[in-house]
Amino acid sequence: MLRAKSLTKVAVPPSLIDHPSPANLQPTRLALHVSEDGSSCWVYIASGCQIYKLQVALDDSLVSEGKDSLLIPVHRQVMNSFMVNRCPHRSEIQSIVLAETESTGYSMLGTVDSYGHLIVTKLDTDGKDVEKLSYSVLPRDCGIGESGWAGLCFNPIQLSMAAVARSFCKTVDVYDQDIHIRTLCTLLYPTSLCFMQSSRYGNESSILAVTEGCQLSVWDLRMKENGGCLQRICGSLGDDFYTVCSSSTGNIAVGGADRTVTIYDPCRWATLSRWVHCSKYEITGLAFSSVDSNHIYIQGVDYEVFCGDWKENSKVFSFRGDSNWLGFSKCQNRDVVGGWCDSGSIFVADVVDL
Repeated sequence: MLRAKSLTKVAVPPSLIDHPSPANLQPTRLALHVSEDGSSCWVYIASGCQIYKLQVALDDSLVSEGKDSLLIPVHRQVMNSFMVNRCPHRSEIQSIVLAETESTGYSMLGTVDSYGHLIVTKLDTDGKDVEKLSYSVLPRDCGIGESGWAGLCFNPIQLSMAAVARSFCKTVDVYDQDIHIRTLCTLLYPTSLCFMQSSRYGNESSILAVTEGCQLSVWDLRMKENGGCLQRICGSLGDDFYTVCSSSTGNIAVGGADRTVTIYDPCRWATLSRWVHCSKYEITGLAFSSVDSNHIYIQGVDYEVFCGDWKENSKVFSFRGDSNWLGFSKCQNRDVVGGWCDSGSIFVADVVDL
């Protein structure tokens, strides 16, 4: 059973960001990195063309419940905050991703703007920039196409590989550092993407899951037939998917306008579970638990974030933001979940197994 060890609420200093840019429906403009001693975490947020970094304490505190069993956050001050000194984008940043591995001792911070311009920076274990280890990749159309939402994900096995989805262009571009590998053409507007994590694919992960409209498409980067499309699963017509994520066991979860979380088995491409109407409004964020893959974190448009058991279709705990979510993310290797609201508030939950 999972429980929230702490739930912290901090406010972004107005001197750092006065009015955040609106971005898109998908809250993909926040990333988390927990310090080595676990006493604090760095929160990366993107507004406009810049990235900002804030340090939030993860001290143990008594988590109390309020109305409807919602967790009540503890108000704290930001320990440290500043603008990240790196090459700025020329248009609004749409997605920010922090990929890290325990073996290499470094992480990759990637951002993509509304025209598909990708900038990647290598960070050390303290979150500091490693000089001269950044690269930038221009979109294939050199940025003359139509701007819109753009998504980003790193290959968890090979951090040099990244995939960039551009909504209005209906494309997914795959890069190995600054070298373009191939372009995948989707049928509908892509809304989310992730590399699958599963031992059944050996030591490499070449399988990419993409939500496009009301469909989930699965792509194999090694395959040429059918444009690389391995499988296509259709949801309810008219109910678009907004988010997709993969667990350590390889299961795929999707959620969207139908307010339902669906879990798929990649071995048989069959439905393992459907948690129908688990959210009051559209689902725009999902993340499997790193502690127990039978639990999943769900973020909805109604400001609510909750953890639940997808096998039992039951909620474990939940908390609410105070306005629209601009960013939502979970730390890659730990159950630390964070969200950034339009009001300037940041919520960080540290979750442990009982």
